[in-house]
Amino acid sequence: LRSTHAMEQNQLKQFEQYCATLYTSPDAAERSAAEAALVQLSSTPEYLPQCQFVLDHSKYAYAQLVAANALKKLLVQSWNHLTPSQQLDFRNYTLSYLAQRGTSIEPFVSSNLVQIVATVTKLGWSSGEEHKAIVQEVSKFLHATTGHLVLGLQLLQQLVAEMNMAGNTRSLTQQRKVSASFRDTALFQILQIGLRTLQQLSTGAIPCSGDEEPRIREQSLSLCLSCLGFDFIGTTLDEASEEMGTVQVPSSWRSVMEEAATMQLFFDIYAASSAPISSKALEVLVLLASLRRSLFSSDDERQAFLGRLLRGTLHLLQSQHGLTEHENYHELCRLLARLKANYQLSELVQADCYREWISMVATFTIDSFKHWQWAANSVYYLLSLWSRLVASMPYLKGDVPSQLDSYVPQVITAFIHSRMELVRALQQQGGEPGGGPDDPLDNEEQLTEQLDTLPSLCRFQLQQASSYVLSLFEPCAKLYSQLLSLPTERARDADVAARLSQCEGELAWLVYIIGTVLGSHLT
Repeated sequence: LRSTHAMEQNQLKQFEQYCATLYTSPDAAERSAAEAALVQLSSTPEYLPQCQFVLDHSKYAYAQLVAANALKKLLVQSWNHLTPSQQLDFRNYTLSYLAQRGTSIEPFVSSNLVQIVATVTKLGWSSGEEHKAIVQEVSKFLHATTGHLVLGLQLLQQLVAEMNMAGNTRSLTQQRKVSASFRDTALFQILQIGLRTLQQLSTGAIPCSGDEEPRIREQSLSLCLSCLGFDFIGTTLDEASEEMGTVQVPSSWRSVMEEAATMQLFFDIYAASSAPISSKALEVLVLLASLRRSLFSSDDERQAFLGRLLRGTLHLLQSQHGLTEHENYHELCRLLARLKANYQLSELVQADCYREWISMVATFTIDSFKHWQWAANSVYYLLSLWSRLVASMPYLKGDVPSQLDSYVPQVITAFIHSRMELVRALQQQGGEPGGGPDDPLDNEEQLTEQLDTLPSLCRFQLQQASSYVLSLFEPCAKLYSQLLSLPTERARDADVAARLSQCEGELAWLVYIIGTVLGSHLT
């Protein structure tokens, strides 16, 4: 490659050959040699024109991919050495390229170019108003073809994700300054684009084919998720943490958040879709259920908002629509847990549908425990919900019954019974190839997760819980003792060994449960 001039045609062919070798050759040595030859493209800013030449003239997807990756790397490395006009030119070049060829190139190439636009916009955000006009520039995509509409939504979603992410090239102070400016000037406008696109899809206002509509809907949902999941106050929460805090949306969003149609839109999308679109709709509802208390204009508005959430989840539980899809099931469990995490029991019982809702949630929970093989990863959220409900009982004032007295013992019984069933299933399937379900007793983190919520649940109706645990413990311990006292010849019998193993598993769970409940009194 010559850095001072654009590539010649024979150089381009050689470049494409290196790219083909890098991505398709089965020979590791050939791939290493190709990579060594290609890496020079991203070695110095002088190769920026070559990156553009490849993008403009090559029709080979892997060549376009290498050029796009190199272009991004060079722009980040040399950003402070480019003039403001050059910085803007590279952003406009990439936008123009996406407008002209974005719908015809491979998705893995277009996604890299989308990333370039987002990265360049973030880098230039503080240096000129032109970069802050990105939403207006991208809006041109939204009103062209449906393919451009998807690209435009991808551009906006990547921009939100980039602004929300602490990059390696900025200090934390710079990151927060840019992120806060973006939040105040552009984020709400982007959220409204996502909401408006979903509404237009629902009313048929966007002409698109059967294949295009799910893509547009899924991309719009991803955009809304990114906006509502934004780090509004610069807390840089761990995204892997399930103990998500309240969503600190700005007060300027109040009217849209309080509007009944906003929440109903996502319940309607869930009802009309299948996973992954339906599960994304539930993810948005989880974030809506986490909105900060002070956002609402009055307690009555917040109570009305909660009422809509309860009615929506009640209808979902009654219809069971989509709950055979695991993603939906899991997100519904998260949504139920967030409802109690963000609202007081006293607020829940005031809802006109509370009696029906708590009954359906109890039925859903018990059914989940019965089908523990399928809902193993969702158990934590359900236990957390009931634990939080019980913990709120001492603070419940007024005459409205919580109904917990009748449901909590059923929930405890169902959970403990499911652990005994788990032991039996492990016993039966343990010898099979691929092994059957995971054993929480072998995973301390999972075991702790499941046991942590039990003390508050069991102490709520301690007599009933104790009686049930003892009704299981005593016959199991007796059988275990009998099996241990068998003659050595009998003890070697496969059936006896299996029964011993089952007893040990059941007793282990029961001892853990008893120890957790009793031990919690000391803390």
